[in-house]
Amino acid sequence: MAWQGWLAPWLWVYGCWLLFFAFVLLLSPRGCQEQRGFRGLLMTRSQRLLFRIGYSLYTRTWLGYLFYRQQLRRARNRYPKGHSKTQPRLFNGVKVLPIPVLSDNYSYLIIDTQAGLAVAVDPSDPRAVQASIEKERVNLVAILCTHKHWDHSGGNRDLSRRHRDCRVYGSPQDGIPYLTHPLCHQDVVSVGRLQIRALATPGHTQGHLVYLLDGEPYKGPSCLFSGDLLFLSGCGRTFEGTAETMLSSLDTVLDLGDDTLLWPGHEYAEENLGFAGVVEPENLARERKMQWVQRQRMERKSTCPSTLGEERAYNPFLRTHCLELQEALGPGPGPTSDDSCSRAQLLEELRRLKDMHKSK
Repeated sequence: MAWQGWLAPWLWVYGCWLLFFAFVLLLSPRGCQEQRGFRGLLMTRSQRLLFRIGYSLYTRTWLGYLFYRQQLRRARNRYPKGHSKTQPRLFNGVKVLPIPVLSDNYSYLIIDTQAGLAVAVDPSDPRAVQASIEKERVNLVAILCTHKHWDHSGGNRDLSRRHRDCRVYGSPQDGIPYLTHPLCHQDVVSVGRLQIRALATPGHTQGHLVYLLDGEPYKGPSCLFSGDLLFLSGCGRTFEGTAETMLSSLDTVLDLGDDTLLWPGHEYAEENLGFAGVVEPENLARERKMQWVQRQRMERKSTCPSTLGEERAYNPFLRTHCLELQEALGPGPGPTSDDSCSRAQLLEELRRLKDMHKSK
């Protein structure tokens, strides 16, 4: 029959949309109670297969880009001035400017104020980033992309076309759109007085990088732009790696100084601290930070940055070596000859509990 020739392709497209819709429910911001319950049901019953199929569609097909464009339109309509009120940090000739984009993302401009040069980190909304560039009257010369996901790389094309001398940096392992200058672990990007070191932190994606702005040239604190590796009191999902991989990446961050400022890729502070209170209810550092964050969020103010010293005190994903957290989670797999193995198992348990906490 005539319809048999076109039925199979349309069934394939329809099936892809259904799988992608399920994936979006797993990742989308929490809405009504029914949606949260359905997302939790999918998470517990679908195991890993459905999620992996949806993730592949998001990262390897045009469906991911369409989803990003939909996110962008909705966020621009809902938050015409951004989802949060941010404050720049100004050091000796260096400015860090957070830019609220999408529904909870942050992009950043790192500016050498004397030279009038700027570096953009994860510019997912090119319109918002360009507006900040024009307001600051600076020249964009580099884009630092932490990883390939569209909510971090979506503005690469428009900004690199608009600013002809702009270089796009990132990992060659991650399929970052419009990448021009691949980076490896410990490579340094120099822009004016800015010295920014790339650190390989796989786990969220295979080629995830974080960027460390060296504070020595401007006699100020170093700044860590952590993408989806590390958030205030949280860490990213392990999409393309193992718990051991993610633990090693988090340990890379733990080696940095306590006064290092943490500039994460998302505004997740209140939710993350709520979960931290479930696993460590008697952590006084967490309680004090939670009170401050709640005051900030009541006025829609950003909670960035924190410091790595603070994060060591209350972020459960950085405390897998702490006896207090191990005791709070109860009996685990028991002692092993490999401490990193037991810590990785604890990290997996934290992620499982966090998913349960979100689905409630």
